[in-house]
Amino acid sequence: MKWRRLWSLRHWSHIFRRVPRLLTSSRIPVLDKLLLVVPALAYWVLPDVLPFIPIDDMAVTMLLMDWFVTRAERKHPLV
Repeated sequence: MKWRRLWSLRHWSHIFRRVPRLLTSSRIPVLDKLLLVVPALAYWVLPDVLPFIPIDDMAVTMLLMDWFVTRAERKHPLV
Protein backbone atom coordinates (compact mmCIF):
# COMPACT_ATOMS: atom_id res chain seq x y z
CA MET A 1 0.00 0.00 0.00
CA LYS A 2 2.85 2.41 0.75
CA TRP A 3 4.32 2.04 -2.76
CA ARG A 4 0.98 2.90 -4.31
CA ARG A 5 0.81 6.04 -2.18
CA LEU A 6 4.30 7.14 -3.30
CA TRP A 7 3.17 7.10 -6.93
CA SER A 8 -0.03 9.07 -6.24
CA LEU A 9 -0.20 12.62 -7.61
CA ARG A 10 -2.76 13.51 -4.96
CA HIS A 11 -0.31 12.48 -2.24
CA TRP A 12 2.53 14.56 -3.69
CA SER A 13 0.33 17.61 -4.19
CA HIS A 14 -0.55 17.35 -0.50
CA ILE A 15 3.14 17.09 0.41
CA PHE A 16 4.15 20.10 -1.71
CA ARG A 17 1.34 22.20 -0.23
CA ARG A 18 2.11 21.24 3.37
CA VAL A 19 5.92 21.56 3.47
CA PRO A 20 6.06 25.39 3.21
CA ARG A 21 3.26 25.77 5.77
CA LEU A 22 4.93 23.40 8.22
CA LEU A 23 8.37 24.98 7.78
CA THR A 24 6.98 28.45 8.49
CA SER A 25 4.69 27.38 11.33
CA SER A 26 5.64 28.53 14.80
CA ARG A 27 4.03 25.42 16.30
CA ILE A 28 6.59 23.07 14.77
CA PRO A 29 9.83 23.04 16.81
CA VAL A 30 13.01 24.20 15.08
CA LEU A 31 14.64 20.82 15.70
CA ASP A 32 11.89 19.09 13.70
CA LYS A 33 12.39 21.55 10.84
CA LEU A 34 16.13 20.95 10.90
CA LEU A 35 15.48 17.22 10.50
CA LEU A 36 14.27 18.02 6.98
CA VAL A 37 16.53 20.90 6.00
CA VAL A 38 19.95 19.67 7.18
CA PRO A 39 19.90 16.19 5.58
CA ALA A 40 18.45 17.56 2.33
CA LEU A 41 21.08 20.30 2.10
CA ALA A 42 23.85 17.87 3.04
CA TYR A 43 22.74 15.45 0.35
CA TRP A 44 22.67 18.22 -2.27
CA VAL A 45 26.08 19.63 -1.29
CA LEU A 46 28.11 16.48 -0.68
CA PRO A 47 29.66 14.71 -3.67
CA ASP A 48 27.28 12.44 -5.54
CA VAL A 49 27.51 8.95 -6.84
CA LEU A 50 26.07 10.32 -10.10
CA PRO A 51 27.59 13.79 -10.58
CA PHE A 52 25.74 16.31 -12.77
CA ILE A 53 22.55 14.21 -12.67
CA PRO A 54 20.34 15.70 -9.93
CA ILE A 55 17.60 13.06 -10.19
CA ASP A 56 18.84 11.14 -7.16
CA ASP A 57 19.10 14.39 -5.18
CA MET A 58 15.51 15.29 -5.98
CA ALA A 59 14.28 11.79 -5.12
CA VAL A 60 15.99 11.85 -1.72
CA THR A 61 14.65 15.34 -1.03
CA MET A 62 11.11 14.27 -1.95
CA LEU A 63 11.33 11.21 0.33
CA LEU A 64 12.58 13.46 3.14
CA MET A 65 9.66 15.83 2.52
CA ASP A 66 7.23 12.91 2.67
CA TRP A 67 8.74 11.72 5.95
CA PHE A 68 8.73 15.26 7.41
CA VAL A 69 5.08 15.97 6.56
CA THR A 70 3.92 12.59 7.85
CA ARG A 71 5.88 13.03 11.09
CA ALA A 72 4.83 16.67 11.64
CA GLU A 73 1.15 15.96 10.99
CA ARG A 74 1.26 13.00 13.39
CA LYS A 75 3.06 14.93 16.17
CA HIS A 76 1.18 18.24 15.69
CA PRO A 77 -2.25 17.44 14.20
CA LEU A 78 -3.65 20.98 14.57
CA VAL A 79 -1.05 22.69 12.35
